[in-house]
Amino acid sequence: MTQESVPGGVRPGALDGLRIADFSRVLAGPYATMLLADLGADVVKVERPGTGDDTRAWHPPADHDGTSTYFLSVNRNKRSVVLDLTTETGLRQARALVAESDVLVENFRPGTMERLGLGPRELHALQPELVYCSISGFGSGAGAAIPGYDLLVQAVGGLMSVTGDASGEPVKAGVALVDVITGLHASLGILAALRHRDATGEGQHVEVNLLGSLLSAMVNQASAYAVAGVVPGRMGNAHPSIAPYETFPAADRPIAIAVGNDRQFAALAEALGAPALATDDRFRTNSDRVAHRADLRDILTERLGAAGADHWAEVLLAAGVPAGPVNSLDEAFGFAHKLGFPGIVDMPATPSDAAGAEGRPSRQVASPITLSATPAQYRLPPPRLGGHTAEILDRVRDDHHT
Repeated sequence: MTQESVPGGVRPGALDGLRIADFSRVLAGPYATMLLADLGADVVKVERPGTGDDTRAWHPPADHDGTSTYFLSVNRNKRSVVLDLTTETGLRQARALVAESDVLVENFRPGTMERLGLGPRELHALQPELVYCSISGFGSGAGAAIPGYDLLVQAVGGLMSVTGDASGEPVKAGVALVDVITGLHASLGILAALRHRDATGEGQHVEVNLLGSLLSAMVNQASAYAVAGVVPGRMGNAHPSIAPYETFPAADRPIAIAVGNDRQFAALAEALGAPALATDDRFRTNSDRVAHRADLRDILTERLGAAGADHWAEVLLAAGVPAGPVNSLDEAFGFAHKLGFPGIVDMPATPSDAAGAEGRPSRQVASPITLSATPAQYRLPPPRLGGHTAEILDRVRDDHHT
């Protein structure tokens, strides 16, 4: 797509001209393709007739027309086409869509796309330059039959074993964090494969899975086991290797204090009116503080209880100590706005539906990626199910015949 052809004369994005056939649903795949769409890629979301992406029905909450906010969170800047992959017509249309695409993304259970004749080997034989990305729960080998749900992976992948209070039950993260991490890995793999394709003309098969992504994302905890044989456990909000690095009760609500070095600890002690803590043999170094974590927590809790979390956050940040209150989500967006982050952006209105109901603007969480020359753009609201079917099928039919 040339710059002149961009609607409204908007400057092309970094990935302008890149076409993605998105056969994924739920979260990991759609998150990956939305990140790429924000940067200019043309993403066509393939959905099944009648119901579409599973997350369309995951509500409450929902927007004004009943679409779940879950679906809306990861599907902007895409167009929706309904294809029935159980029919030869639908498969023929799918192949035509892929034929005009640079990238295919799918997260069906391993083996499904092969049974449909849309597997990487079949498509690469016809289209060697295609970048084909498969996202699964547990890989395409011995774990292929295990359903890839985020909660399950958090459990069997060890994340829940280190999340929660030591005396309580294992706890999952408050969002589907493994899906999000896997989506990031998928988008990175796709971009790396595209770089290789542009240099050689050769496509390839990119594979990522939730379990592998989680084990990688466990970073220091996973390294503790891999290198030293340490099996970490639950420590609440404390850190296994740093202190103080946790939440503490202030007079009104909890505050997080993240001291990463001895200089910051000395500043913390000074700000709390207890400078002698920095030279106390129990707390002189980080290793000392980790060894005497309970004593340090008792002392800090007593000091912090004298005022509210906002007061201490202001005092400690002024002293160079990383600290902040435990915010609710509305407070978090308010904090981001205060710092100049876009936070929430208004998308263009969804076009009026067939019944004539007027579309309304869609509010979306802004992309976290800032590019100085080709910033993220918010061109299209999350699509209505099949809202672009006729347009897409007409295009691929014309392209196929040219």
